[in-house]
This record gives sequence, C-alpha cells and structure tokens, in this order.
Amino acid sequence: MGAGHDHGHAHSHAPVGGTATAAYVGRLRVALSITLTVMVVEIIGGVVADSLALVADAAHMATDALGLGMALLAVHFANRPPTGNRTFGYARAEILAALANCLLLLVVGGYVLYEAIQRFVTPADTEGGLTIVFGAIGLVANMISLTLLMRGQKESLNVRGAFLEVAADALGSLAVIVSAAVILTTGWQAADPIASLVIGLMIVPRTFKLLRETLDVLLEAAPKDVDMAEVRTHILALDGVEDVHDLHAWTITSGMPVLSAHVVVRSDVLSAIGHEKLLHELQGCLGDHFDVEHCTFQLEPSGHAEHEARLCH
Repeated sequence: MGAGHDHGHAHSHAPVGGTATAAYVGRLRVALSITLTVMVVEIIGGVVADSLALVADAAHMATDALGLGMALLAVHFANRPPTGNRTFGYARAEILAALANCLLLLVVGGYVLYEAIQRFVTPADTEGGLTIVFGAIGLVANMISLTLLMRGQKESLNVRGAFLEVAADALGSLAVIVSAAVILTTGWQAADPIASLVIGLMIVPRTFKLLRETLDVLLEAAPKDVDMAEVRTHILALDGVEDVHDLHAWTITSGMPVLSAHVVVRSDVLSAIGHEKLLHELQGCLGDHFDVEHCTFQLEPSGHAEHEARLCH
C-alpha cells in the first residue's frame, strides 16, 4: 500500500494451466487418428472414382487433421507453468491455434469452391458406386468423431473448431453419398461438382462465426455470457459502494474469463467493516451471478479517483 493510497486487492486464482481443451486431449487424439485414416481413404477413393467431391472432402479432412494437431500442440504449450514475464503462461496459445485453424479453413473452403466451378467447365466421368462406398466410410468415421467431441465443443473454442470441422465433414460425406447416388441412378455427372459446392459453402460461414469469436478473445472483448452493465449494477448495489470505474472483463483462453475493477467506497464504510469483509462481499456477489474465474478489485476511498487523475496528468 503506497503512501496516501488506500487500496485493497482480492484474487480468485484459476489453474492457469488447466485450460478447457486439456480435459479432452485423449478424445482429440482419437479424433485425429480417425481423421487421418479417413483422409487417406478418401484421397484414394477420389482418385480411383474420379470424384471431386471425395477429393474435396479429403482436403477438408486434411485441414481437420492439421487443426486437431494444432489444438493438441496448443494444450501442450498452455499447460506450461506461468513465468515472471508470462504471468498467464501460454494459455493464449489455444486461441492462436484456433485463429490459424480458421484461416486454413477459409483457404480450403475457397479452394473447394474454385475447383467445383472448374469441374462445371470441364466435366469428368465420376464412378458413382465407388464414391458411395468411400463416402459411407467417411460418414461413419465422422459420426464417431462428433460423438467424441460433442461435450468439449461447449467448453473450448479449440474443441468447438474441431467439432465444426468434423460436422461439416459429416455433412460433406452425406453430400458425397447423395451426389454419387444421383450419378449412379441418372448418370447426371454435374451432381459431383454440385456436392463439392455444398461442401465449400458449409465450410466458409461456420468458419467466419468461429473466427469472430476467436478475434473477440484476442481483442479482449467482454465474455459473451458476462453482461458488463449487470456486473456494474451488482457492484453498486453493495452497501457503501459509490462508484465503479476501470471495470474490465476479458478472456485469457477458453474457460478462463477474468475481471478487474476499481471500486469507490465511502470512507466510513471502509473504516467500519474493513477491506477484507468488503472484498469477500464483492467476490461473493460476482461468484453468485457470473462465471468469472479470476477477479481483481482495487478498493478506493471517496475522492481517490480525482487523485489518480491528477497523477496521470
């Protein structure tokens, strides 16, 4: 406590290394193994059956595999302990991996759309029967991966990115099967590039949604489930609290929201109940209403904000 300052601090520490994705490492590894296997199978099937839809789905599978690999690598870095220079450790590595994953998805989506348009210009003779077989293999594998990642996608942006990719792959495999069935029964070869267009159009919009959420974390926007106006209202409702300023909330990584605030309190209230009791009340207030892992409060007597303003100028 500096001379002339009456500050109080309270911290509710979260296990920085225990990021939301870390709980799903085993499932991510299984999903990665399945994805790599199906990718190879679909590449072979696409070449043998001359199916752009299968090749497009295999390309998306390759991106999935890279995304899952980055998610696992990010967990490794995120679990490294904090240091003096990196006080939150490498937890933000998960978000950077999610960002890279989004960019890769956009590239693959654009590539699939381009190749589908080219196939309309230069038609190919796709083997419908083989395409159905390989598409069915991909669909079954994707459903297994979706089951593995279903729970984790609600808690981690990285797992959600992987889940969305696999979901798009499952729909893509379904589109492959439908297009192959059309070719097999009617001989209409345009069904293959149409299925490829469907796959590309499924990739891009979902990727933009994930990209927006990832950028919100990197730009330190308030967590979407934390209403800052409501937080301010709850703090101001405590006895003796006159004002709240420098109120900030952001997310370090998935499942790790943090909050800090300067809370102005009447001097007589601070003297009567003490800093410790008021800090407990603040923590209890936010803990009951908001899911924030790490909170920091600075308690200030009335008039201290003006003192800070003079020091800043």
